Amino acid sequence: MTWIYWLGWMALGSAFRAFYGLRIEGREHLVTEGAVLVAANHQSYLDPPLLANLYDTPMYFLARKSLFRGFCNWLYRQWNAFPLDQEKPDLAGLKHIIRLLKAGQRVAIFPEGARTWDGCIAEAAPGVGFVAAKSGALIQPVRIRGAFEALPRGTSFLRASRISITVGPAIRLTPQELKQAAAKGGYDLLAKRIMHAIAAL
Repeated sequence: MTWIYWLGWMALGSAFRAFYGLRIEGREHLVTEGAVLVAANHQSYLDPPLLANLYDTPMYFLARKSLFRGFCNWLYRQWNAFPLDQEKPDLAGLKHIIRLLKAGQRVAIFPEGARTWDGCIAEAAPGVGFVAAKSGALIQPVRIRGAFEALPRGTSFLRASRISITVGPAIRLTPQELKQAAAKGGYDLLAKRIMHAIAAL
């Protein structure tokens, strides 16, 4: 990892443990080698660095295109984030994820597509099903708790909270599931399966 990524990883990880009592459950399920699509619920802006702290090696992230301005454009790219246009969604961002996964990288994705407004888990967009099917990568379901209370959507100030992350068993899609994904509505069904695995943690 670059020194910028390493510095952010170390500083934010220390802060999460010191101020939010970060607890990680299910570490034994973590897939640490090869291509992994890390799929998690999206509670707040804290989620990407929380997921990064699951691993000792780098991972890649999607971020809203509007965040890539000025200094943040440089910083987010150092932190392995790449922009996604949520106003005019296209396949470019999803195809970039697929290329990274096929190259053996680890990529984080939030199937809901946006942060929750109320702390509850929402439905997944079919895009995660498309990525999972086309990449063939292992899927690592992860559930984040407490980040919404620490930094809810629509606020700019951190609040006191306890944060925990639960890691579930990896999902390996069967040949039959991959075949069915190509049918009409198949990506949506696959996305729902992934979101159900997250919600069950």
